[in-house]
Amino acid sequence: MKLYYSPAYCSQAVHIALREAGIAADYVKVDTVAARTEQGADFRGINPRGYVPVLELDDGSRHTEVAALLQYVADLAPAKALIPSVGSRDRFLVQQWLTFISSELHKSFSPWLFHKDTADPTRKAVKEKLSTRLADVETQLAGREWLVGDRFTVADAYAFTILSWAPMLGMSLAGFPNLSAWMARVRARPQVQAALRAEGLLKD
Repeated sequence: MKLYYSPAYCSQAVHIALREAGIAADYVKVDTVAARTEQGADFRGINPRGYVPVLELDDGSRHTEVAALLQYVADLAPAKALIPSVGSRDRFLVQQWLTFISSELHKSFSPWLFHKDTADPTRKAVKEKLSTRLADVETQLAGREWLVGDRFTVADAYAFTILSWAPMLGMSLAGFPNLSAWMARVRARPQVQAALRAEGLLKD
């Protein structure tokens, strides 16, 4: 199995999930601007859509979309319980979170706040919307350690990855104590630390 990733991009969620699942994988860094892998290969030939993550399976097939990849990886290691069992209410809740993170958080941060040419009124409106969404997550985390059930799931991996962008884009999480504590819990996990270190985002 091979994961094409870019440091701190949304592919980090799948990177974390692979390590949490104990699945051996090769990690190939991609420069999405230049559309080249670290070995110099044309990334557009790997993924014509031009973005990460791409998960290449042992049969050579390549697959995209964070929420789908996270569920696939989690199901490969059921003993790790990174996603609850099929048909359970908690699995439904994890899928609900994955959809919320994808549509309401991920696609608000990116592309709008990452593009320098985004107009100031648009940037302001996006930050206001995100603040509302962060307040909702803050409420959902009241009295909870994780987003769903009593253990870490792929929903936590995805949310952590996306919300790590907030400080980079001038949005403080200091006003959200539950969310800040949850971010610290996720960051402290050994396999999350390993993923961050492998991406050059954590120094020893």
